[in-house]
Amino acid sequence: MLKNNLALFTSKISLVVPILFLIYSGLAAQSIPYQAMLSVLYEDDFPVIKPEEIKDLGQFQVLDTREREEYEVSHLKNATWVGYETFPEFDSQILDRSKPILVYCTVGARSQDIGQKLQQEGFEVYNLYGGIIHWVNENHPVFQNSSETRQVHTYSQAWGIWLSKGEKVY
Repeated sequence: MLKNNLALFTSKISLVVPILFLIYSGLAAQSIPYQAMLSVLYEDDFPVIKPEEIKDLGQFQVLDTREREEYEVSHLKNATWVGYETFPEFDSQILDRSKPILVYCTVGARSQDIGQKLQQEGFEVYNLYGGIIHWVNENHPVFQNSSETRQVHTYSQAWGIWLSKGEKVY
């Protein structure tokens, strides 16, 4: 009887372990392709900062480089909207040259472009690694007006696949 129970237990474990491995691998594999995609988008010589490295968002001038519609769905706390297409109209003279700037967008491509322009003007600029998608996936809050929200404009359905937490808006 004990031998039969042990055999039954062993057979069940041999079924459960591979299933758990597949589930875990699928979750872990999601970040590997995301990291690979970001490594192609980012230029090596432009500084990025990961959400876990930010102790106080208030130490930065936070600039949202997405389009107005994306910003209005949600944004980082106290972020200033500067846009991407409309950025040439933004007056960078209102920025404090003594305080670092954190730029972000959906995943970090547009914000890197804007950040490079600000860097050329002499500002200390950091790109938020993984953009708003990674920020939310790491359990950091986003806001619509002054209220916290779970909604995130992911730019498109294609980019939306990377958002694992929060509510996708296109």
